[in-house]
Amino acid sequence: MTVDQLVREFGDCVSAQSKCIERGDANAGNDYAQRYIKAFEKLRSHGDAGRDALAILMDDTRPDVRVMSASFLLRYSEEKAKAVLQQEASKSGLIAFGAQQALERWQDGTWALDPA
Repeated sequence: MTVDQLVREFGDCVSAQSKCIERGDANAGNDYAQRYIKAFEKLRSHGDAGRDALAILMDDTRPDVRVMSASFLLRYSEEKAKAVLQQEASKSGLIAFGAQQALERWQDGTWALDPA
């Protein structure tokens, strides 16, 4: 897969996982989670170029995709990622909860999605 295809895979799988969660299908949701994690790992293998490509998703129209990409990019793009997460965390619902959790894990030092 190209970097652009990996970014598309990441975003589409995050969105698909959200839809699975909404309809109560945790097994299918977990399958999509594994796919976007694999896409991120492949993007990481491209170094900062892969992270830069993923950063585009922090401006995606889908809030779940914005939150997940920001969550994965906190170390690399802290200022932008925190801004995205803080904006979504101020809302209500599952996506807001995810954003709040990412910010809390970052603040308490237990965040480890993209270690240095």
